[in-house]
Amino acid sequence: MAKLRVKLNRKGVRELLKSQEIMDECVRLAKEKAAEAGDGYAADDGHVGKTRASAIVYPSSSAARSDNYRNNTLLNVFGTALKVRKDGDT
Repeated sequence: MAKLRVKLNRKGVRELLKSQEIMDECVRLAKEKAAEAGDGYAADDGHVGKTRASAIVYPSSSAARSDNYRNNTLLNVFGTALKVRKDGDT
């Protein structure tokens, strides 16, 4: 049985990552996560960079900045908080 080989169309993938649909989804997700983080957090309207579309969530007030500093609120909201490994875990 032959191995299946997939070759991506690089130009098509690049166009997809910069598309308006991806931008809209990034902005929707950013606004949803900013609301989930609580008062004082905001999301920008997104932008298209060299390689992809993106949107930013940030603390827009000093209270939110302090909260994010103490509690890693944005990391927790996005589910990427650092997890400490126990000895022996791989």
